[in-house]
Amino acid sequence: MSSLWRPDITPDHEPYKVLMARDVLVDESRNNRPIPIKVYYPVQHPFASLPVILWSHGLGGSIDGAGFISRYVASHGYVVVHLQHAGTDSALWEGQKGHPWDIIRQTHIPRQATLERFVDVPFVLNALPHWARQHPDLSAYMDINTVAMSGHSFGAMTTQVMCGMLFPDEQGILRSYKDPRFLCGQLYSMVPIQHLALDDPHDIYGAIDRPLFSMTGTNDDSPIEGWGYDKRLVVHEYAGHVDKQLLVIKHGDHMVFNGSRGKLGANPHRARHEMIIKTLSLCYWDMHLRGDMAARNWLAGGAAQAWLGDDAKISG
Repeated sequence: MSSLWRPDITPDHEPYKVLMARDVLVDESRNNRPIPIKVYYPVQHPFASLPVILWSHGLGGSIDGAGFISRYVASHGYVVVHLQHAGTDSALWEGQKGHPWDIIRQTHIPRQATLERFVDVPFVLNALPHWARQHPDLSAYMDINTVAMSGHSFGAMTTQVMCGMLFPDEQGILRSYKDPRFLCGQLYSMVPIQHLALDDPHDIYGAIDRPLFSMTGTNDDSPIEGWGYDKRLVVHEYAGHVDKQLLVIKHGDHMVFNGSRGKLGANPHRARHEMIIKTLSLCYWDMHLRGDMAARNWLAGGAAQAWLGDDAKISG
């Protein structure tokens, strides 16, 4: 197995202690809409500044997903902020009989609930500087001018929108909800939206004007609609920005990116898959948020594929 982009990086080591802080931000302009957040950040570190990464959960999820990614990334000098979206979060199924996926399949998600997600993101981004001032070991380092977006499944779609993808409003008219402050994005199980808008994919995804790293797996079927992973590839194929990468993990399933299983059985490849996901995530953030040319060369120059072996394929 070849080396990574820096000799001090190993997939099983988190170099700096990571703390987690929970809170609830309240958007008074939207009927006091509560937005829970969970923030991962390092302490006792040597970094002059800590870039900020927002993470958005999937349908029926919460701020507690994907912890294995966020702990690892934060330990290498980043602030990772998970946000929770009322109307599409775990409240859809909590306290009800039956499996969450079955309940969600039978639940109508109004378009407005999705659109509210897109407003949650800039609200949290605007609120972070004030929130951080209450955490002295974080406020002096958090770099709110170096910001990226990420998310799993429905959260990946939210990331696509924040990076420029057009989305139909309640009247079905394609609109932009992009936040230009995001420098790039990572999509864990990207989501196509042709079923919502029959427009040319060039128009929908071509509006994406930020670098994207899309991750999926050959078993990454949709838990709700049931289609296979290949339908996800249209997002990467038509994304408008030229700087884009695609990772397809052999046998990777939908929930491995979230660190949980849902109704899926045990994944015998889970440990290896999680190592791949968190390591390549860190590489991408180093490449775009820290300007690390060694990370860029490793990811794009063949060394990453050599490290992955037959377990995954990376392409531009």
